[in-house]
Parts: sequence; C-alpha cells; structure tokens
Amino acid sequence: MSIGKVTLVGGGPGEWDLLTIRGLRALEAADVILTDHLGPASQLEEFLDVKSKVLIDVAKLPYGKQVAQTRTNELLVEHALAGKHVVRLKGGDPYVFGRGFEEVQACTAAGVPVTVVPGVTSAISVPAAAGVPVTQRGVTHAFTVVSGHLPPAHPNSLVDWEALARVGGTICVIMGVRNVRAIAETLVGAGLDPATPAVAVQEGETASQRVVRATAATLADAMEAESIASPAVYVFGEVAGLADAR
Repeated sequence: MSIGKVTLVGGGPGEWDLLTIRGLRALEAADVILTDHLGPASQLEEFLDVKSKVLIDVAKLPYGKQVAQTRTNELLVEHALAGKHVVRLKGGDPYVFGRGFEEVQACTAAGVPVTVVPGVTSAISVPAAAGVPVTQRGVTHAFTVVSGHLPPAHPNSLVDWEALARVGGTICVIMGVRNVRAIAETLVGAGLDPATPAVAVQEGETASQRVVRATAATLADAMEAESIASPAVYVFGEVAGLADAR
C-alpha cells in the first residue's frame, strides 16, 4: 500500500465561501478531514459530500474541550501512513497562531508528504468585517498581530506589551478575550493614549457577528457589558475609529 499525504488547509475566519479555491479542492479530494471549531467546520455539509469522508473533531475550545496537539499529530500521521489523503482544516491561516508548523514537523518526521494551503487570517479579515482597515494611508503604515492567550504578566508570555504601546500603528489581538482588561491596562500604562479608538468583533464574518466600539481605556468594560466571548478579535489604533467615516 502506498503512503498517503497530508494537506493543511486554512479555512478562513468564518463562512465557508471564504475558503480559497485550492483549499476547497483539497477538501473535495480528502479521505479524512480533521476539523477545528473555527472557520467553516460546522458548514461542511453545505458544500461537501461528507458521507464519503471520515470526519474527526480535534477542536481546542478556549478554556474548554481540548484535544492534545500530540494526538492530532498522531492522527494525521496514522491516516496518511494508511494511504489516505488527510486534510487538516483549520480556522484562519495555519501559520497564524494555528500550530500548523508543529503539524508539518510531525508529518515530516514520520516521512509523510505534507503541503500547506494558506487561509484568510481573522486578524485582518474580522476587523475588516466591522469596517476597520488595519492600515490606512496617512493614518498608519504598520500593524502588529499578537496573541492575547497569556496575560502580560504571565512568565511564559513572549510579548513585549510595553514596546507595543510605544511602537505605533495598529495592534490586532486574537485569542485575548479573557485577558482584555490586563492587556488594555498594560498598553495604556506603557503610554498608549487612553482615548485611542478600539473595536472588538465577536464571530466575525459569520451571521452571528457582533461589534463593540470603545477606546483603549473603555474596551474591557464595553466587552464585559456586551458579554463579548470567544472567538473574537479586538483592535487598538486610529483605524478603529474609521468605520463611521465610510
């Protein structure tokens, strides 16, 4: 029996038609699909003949159900070594806080051919869904995408939040709902103008999208008042105030 292969597919931020054509073709050709809880995982039956495929849920819900990354790696390798075409469907882009490279390394170590199909990352597309461009001529020439999974004071955090407050440009935070207060307070304490526009978008690019507009000083309170929950992206920067100027 010949060896199979693995394709990592970025599913985009929400609705299934934000998939790339290459990603769609890979899903159509797949024998086995390992899904996340983000992206188009819940909509597969709308555009795919799933009866002919094996679907495996390996989602990692924030602060909830977790399938260990090592187990996901094992499943990719096991099915590929059994001769299957395995698609690992991820939300957003596989290489933007998606642990995609870890899966590539696992496949490579096992001698399994693996390719990566990029996807539309939520860090850019979700703000855009709320009318917020992460860059704008004459306003900002830079943006930073940062994980808020760990709060600024956490010993394992690799983010220099104080430097971000001073560097200028747009700050896009993903996976940071739980830590929004600590993040905003740290940024303001390090010099970010408390009046800097801010916006949070929950479940962006889906029918359940919700948007909260605030400032750096009030974002945490606004998100709490509106019960904003994961998945959500929030943005600090002058561009967050541009949506009303369209």
